[in-house]
Amino acid sequence: MTTIAAHLDAYDSQLRTDSEVRTAESVERHGPLFLATFPGGHGFITYAHLDGLSGAEVSTLVGEALEIFSRRPEIVDVEWKSRAHDGVEGLHEALIEHGFAAEESESVMIGALESLTTNDPADRLAADGITVRRITTEADLRAMSAMAAVAFEEDEDEDRLGEMLGELTAGSDVEFWVAEADGKIVSAGRLEPVPGTDFVGIWGGSTLHEYRGRGIYRALTAARARAALASGKKFVHSDSTEFSRPILERSGLVKVTETTPFIWER
Repeated sequence: MTTIAAHLDAYDSQLRTDSEVRTAESVERHGPLFLATFPGGHGFITYAHLDGLSGAEVSTLVGEALEIFSRRPEIVDVEWKSRAHDGVEGLHEALIEHGFAAEESESVMIGALESLTTNDPADRLAADGITVRRITTEADLRAMSAMAAVAFEEDEDEDRLGEMLGELTAGSDVEFWVAEADGKIVSAGRLEPVPGTDFVGIWGGSTLHEYRGRGIYRALTAARARAALASGKKFVHSDSTEFSRPILERSGLVKVTETTPFIWER
């Protein structure tokens, strides 16, 4: 089995389970689907596989899942998480037919954690006054969230900030890491161990535009990888944009598939 095939097999068997919705407020099953509700009225649909279903059966399943969410007035949107390697007959057409819209695809990246710790530029960056650390206070987390909004050129996601503050105060396994320069946060990301698996997720990578191209994100990733290795994890996974994918590839991660979110909005 090739490295990519082995990583994809681990991804399907370990991550496409109830572990994917472990942080949801509530989860229910509908056939092969996990229907999860997250704070702020955000619905989320995922599954291990839809093997053996015909195009008509897939369309029926999409409609039934959406009906479950749409009859709850607190639900404002629903995401159906698809994967390119599934090859489910008629899925794209069924989602569009039921009012979902495809958003930009991301690369599913997987690799050994050790690969992320090599060629760490942290010492060189420290000489320029740029440091990396884990944050544990509400003030730092709010500053991290505000910086990410600027980096992504979008409004701050208050629902997501509320989730992160809840994770911080509840003492969850999720870790928040930042890089600082000139007395301010310039890059940030999360580390999310997946209980009962060999994996951690590296998420939310963002760097202010004027600080990109200096190795800051790579140093931030290396710091998170070392923390995960110390906790006994072996592999890292990340859904990566085209900004972060080349960085992770240079660190030894490989693209195993693509994921495309399909969004329904009330």
